[in-house]
Amino acid sequence: MSASSLHLLGLDDLLGDLRYARRSGDLGRLALLLYCEVRRWARMAGEQELAEHSSELFLHCPHTGREEFLAQVDDLIVELENAYPGHARSAFADPTARPASSIAAGPAKH
Repeated sequence: MSASSLHLLGLDDLLGDLRYARRSGDLGRLALLLYCEVRRWARMAGEQELAEHSSELFLHCPHTGREEFLAQVDDLIVELENAYPGHARSAFADPTARPASSIAAGPAKH
């Protein structure tokens, strides 16, 4: 498996974890994912700007509230979705938009 394929698999898993924590409203899990997992993935994928943005969300100036933090997390999720231009955002967000081969294999387990 190529490095690019591994980055895409890692990105898919990371996005799934972020979306689940976001839907659950689990701020602690979101903070952990932002600081540890997103930064690690971004550095390995050569996405230094994305790694820095993730760090800023976690480390810099306190947020004025929960909604502001969640809005910034949403923005970071969009950045991650756009990290690989060859992958459509909807392929990650909407299971029906995935290629037929992945639908036939059943839903992904996260």
